[in-house]
Amino acid sequence: MSQRRIPYFSAEDIFKKLPMKNAIEAMKKAFSLLSAGKVNVPLRMNLEISEYNGSVLLMPVYAPKMKRVGLKFLSIFNDNPSKGLPAIQALVFLMNAENGKPLALMDGSYLTALRTGAASGAATDLLARKDSKVVAIFGAGVQGRTQLEAICTIRPIEKAFIFDLNSERAQEYADEMSKKLSINVIIASSDKALKQADVICTATNSKVPVFDNENLKPRAHINAIGAYQPTDREIPAETIIRSKLFVDHLKSCLVEAGDILIPIKENLIKEDHILGEIGDVISGTKIGRTSEDDITLFKSVGNAIQDLVAADEVLR
Repeated sequence: MSQRRIPYFSAEDIFKKLPMKNAIEAMKKAFSLLSAGKVNVPLRMNLEISEYNGSVLLMPVYAPKMKRVGLKFLSIFNDNPSKGLPAIQALVFLMNAENGKPLALMDGSYLTALRTGAASGAATDLLARKDSKVVAIFGAGVQGRTQLEAICTIRPIEKAFIFDLNSERAQEYADEMSKKLSINVIIASSDKALKQADVICTATNSKVPVFDNENLKPRAHINAIGAYQPTDREIPAETIIRSKLFVDHLKSCLVEAGDILIPIKENLIKEDHILGEIGDVISGTKIGRTSEDDITLFKSVGNAIQDLVAADEVLR
């Protein structure tokens, strides 16, 4: 019996085949399908490996309209960077839904970073002011890099601030991203980064808020993508209260997003404080920013349809 080799796409392959601009449009498609109820996405399985400060996520999805089934196997080990290893490692598997034929296996680590950055790019395009010029990034990891790249793709960014608890990582980030994007990237304190920012992206593994609400200026837009468990949060409750709040997937966020669940538990907000999913804004069934003075916030815990749509674009 002859064996069929399943195509494998490395991070370099994905980088070449799916530039950020295209990835942002792919995420708009993914969120539209998700909010329209045109995909079957079970809640992901989260396997805790507490003795090693890690967890493993299994994320399946079926998109009938695309005739695709996808599965992502992703691990998050927060101590890995200190060991010279990436915190996030993953594989994405794509299958033909008509006959179960395996189509591709992909490096899920880069694909995850790309689609997560692109999701924030899509949300920023829909919710942030058109004249946004200054970005603050919290977290100098891989996710923080694609966040900045995405924002620079859809807004005329002139300057970025980077805040990270590890000053060495922050310096590496500033050097790399200023050269890559041809903008001024400045290492800053949390307060300084926030006070000037038009767009804020939080991409950390913090369990507590990474900035003070008092330093957040009106008219800003926030992408909160780091905290993915009900006990973790990056955003102060006061900021959640002030913001027009949109999410990637309502059902998932009401199970996993500590940024939202903790203020609900503390009786500071109710579920209806969430104005809708970002896919609703894309379709026009919900309105995003209604005033220049609005503070808008996009909370994302990540969804398998993002991986499937991105992987399908790579395969084309």
